[in-house]
Amino acid sequence: MKALYPGSFDPITKGHIDIIERACKMYEEVVVAIMTNPKKQATFSQEKRKEWIEKSTAHLKNVKIIVGSGLTIDLAKRLNIHVLIRGIRAVADYEYELQQATTNMMLNHEIETVFLVAKPEFSFLSSSVAKEVASYQGDIRNMIPEEIIDEVLLKFSKNP
Repeated sequence: MKALYPGSFDPITKGHIDIIERACKMYEEVVVAIMTNPKKQATFSQEKRKEWIEKSTAHLKNVKIIVGSGLTIDLAKRLNIHVLIRGIRAVADYEYELQQATTNMMLNHEIETVFLVAKPEFSFLSSSVAKEVASYQGDIRNMIPEEIIDEVLLKFSKNP
């Protein structure tokens, strides 16, 4: 069985990697979909985010990275995937994700959402937090995969 893990991944964090690794133990294939969120202005291009996820998940043999658009539920249907993976860090995430999962159930009752709770060391972590620390050239070693730290910091040294 396949699972779809959608997100903006702008940039990917160690929390995202942890969710991907755990999902890979549960499913034959995990498709990581870099989605456009019209409510967010992306800092990094979709191509750069795809490259970074590929580098950061190279140790996982059952991961596929794609760029998606439109409704996640429609992408899942096109890919014949019946499970969506979502990470939960805190109560606020749960409320938002519950609303999304319920909406998706109304749109397509054949697709289930599986919530994976963030490990405590990642419960504070988001791409936004990592970008804010990086914008001040702060230490992001515990936030961002090692493979991409230099590139993330370089971006913010040019555009603080």
